[in-house]
Amino acid sequence: MPLPTISTPTYELTLPSSSRKIKYRPFLVKEEKILIIAMESQDVKQIARAVKDVLSKCIMTKGTKVEKLSTFDIEYLFLNIRGKSVGEHIEVMVTCPDDGKTQVPMSINIDDINVQTDENHTIDIKLDNTYSLRMKYPSLDEFIKNNFDNVSDMNVDDTFDLISSCIDQVYSEEESWSHQDCTKKELSDFVESLNSSQFKEVENFFTTMPKLQHIVKVTNPNTNVESEIKLEGLQSFFG
Repeated sequence: MPLPTISTPTYELTLPSSSRKIKYRPFLVKEEKILIIAMESQDVKQIARAVKDVLSKCIMTKGTKVEKLSTFDIEYLFLNIRGKSVGEHIEVMVTCPDDGKTQVPMSINIDDINVQTDENHTIDIKLDNTYSLRMKYPSLDEFIKNNFDNVSDMNVDDTFDLISSCIDQVYSEEESWSHQDCTKKELSDFVESLNSSQFKEVENFFTTMPKLQHIVKVTNPNTNVESEIKLEGLQSFFG
């Protein structure tokens, strides 16, 4: 007589980028095992494969491709799936800013963690009176690199590669060039040809990009000083 199959609950959330509703389920033990093994390997490619595979299996709404989702959609999804898998509250350690060393444990309800959008954020960047850029959000691979790659910080080449990969279109009133029409070198050369003011506008796209954010109040037990701490990005909520 075979063992019974335990039913898995399903949940629904709204993607921040499109307001589209999708259904998902929590991680199964075998899937969490895959993630743990991948993260312990510190192999970014293995982590990318594991996250993509697990998220794809946990998303129940047909037609949803993980690699097509924006970075902050993936963060929000991962947060909620992970949260539903281990409980409604996430335990984190925060460092008190008044002395920079005392760590205090905190419990955060995942329902209180949201994707915050800067009102000045835009995907269209006017370079001059003729040309403009349309940007796209970083890919799943960049999401993995930013959240799970502890090998090294991004260097100048990494930064330029990221910017080049996020150019969706260069356009004017008469012409347009899509990302697919250009080589990696052509995009890189284009970025390097920008002046400082134009480059700053491109940087602003990344600075103001929507991200997971939550503000907590913490009291240092050693000094009794109360401080506010802004937690940003998935790495702030999961070690």
